[in-house]
Amino acid sequence: MKIIHYIPSIDQTDGGTTTYMQLLASELGKLCELHIVTHRSDAPVEMMNSQVHYIGRSVLWGMKKEWGKILNDLQPDIVHINCCWMPQSAYAQKWAQDLEYKVVLTPHGMLEPWIIQRNYWWKKLPALWLYQKKAVQRANYLHATAESEKENLLKLGYNPHIAVIPNGIEVNKIRMKESWKRNREILFLSRIHVKKGIELLLEAVAQLKEELKGYRVLIAGEGDETYIQALKLNVHALNISDQVQLIGGVYGAEKWKRFQQADLFVLPSYSENFGIVVAEALASGTPVLTTQGTPWQELETQNCGWWIELSVDEIVKALRAFINTSETTLEVMGKNGRQLVEEKYSIEAVAHQMKELYEWIVCLKDKPQYIHVL
Repeated sequence: MKIIHYIPSIDQTDGGTTTYMQLLASELGKLCELHIVTHRSDAPVEMMNSQVHYIGRSVLWGMKKEWGKILNDLQPDIVHINCCWMPQSAYAQKWAQDLEYKVVLTPHGMLEPWIIQRNYWWKKLPALWLYQKKAVQRANYLHATAESEKENLLKLGYNPHIAVIPNGIEVNKIRMKESWKRNREILFLSRIHVKKGIELLLEAVAQLKEELKGYRVLIAGEGDETYIQALKLNVHALNISDQVQLIGGVYGAEKWKRFQQADLFVLPSYSENFGIVVAEALASGTPVLTTQGTPWQELETQNCGWWIELSVDEIVKALRAFINTSETTLEVMGKNGRQLVEEKYSIEAVAHQMKELYEWIVCLKDKPQYIHVL
């Protein structure tokens, strides 16, 4: 089976979508002939077990010509489109379907209500009516990474054909921490973006300033420099500069060191379709605090963290509960988290499910056994 994945960027600064593609390619490329088509960027990550094709970005007409040549040369069984709102994604889909290729569309959470209703809705509305709604309607299948994302896609009423396959991680390559003795370190690690709720975390830390004496709260990630400067000013205004540090992007061995050294990982996000950093933290044996804007209710049911309503008060309560949790209990939570990820979110299992979905679409075989398909 020959598969093309189109993704606008595989730059290391693009966060979760790049990580998703890199991990999926490493295993899916073992199961089929995998090609990744993307646009040139300053710091593209390496893709294993696949062939990467770079095409132009700025002019749709030029992109159409390059994209069409790739399709005609490769003649894939499935074209898998990643991301929404960028015209390049929608038109890559349109041009593929005009040539009668079957298409799977993965929105990566970009059609979640919080994203659509944000302050920039007036920018998204023209895109929705010009190309994005039609792209969602025309896709042979939508791919959601969680039940909550599937439900929100169904509420749009554009396309009922949805497969739920979670994101995955290379669990076997992630070393779990060996000690849960407190390092007095709390970690946020993700793309620095307004949807991540970092301001709420800062306000909660300010309220717990005395109780968090001796702790460091590390904010790791890259993003818009103007927004990062605004966060730094906020840290200063809240008088928590001695506890909160914005340390920039961390990658490779440094990233895993941060996960293992942290006593708690925090992602106070307004909206996440999955949150791969949550799975990475759990695989490292670190308990997680995240919000109900993410699909991680298992933190509560599997006793490996806190899954809370999105508010400063709830973050304060959860941080206070963490402060008062014994090291023995943190160890139990950490091991529970590792077990959860091993059993449910390994990238090997995810790649097999994705291949099964492709076979279902192309050959109309029996309904996939391990995929929630509508």
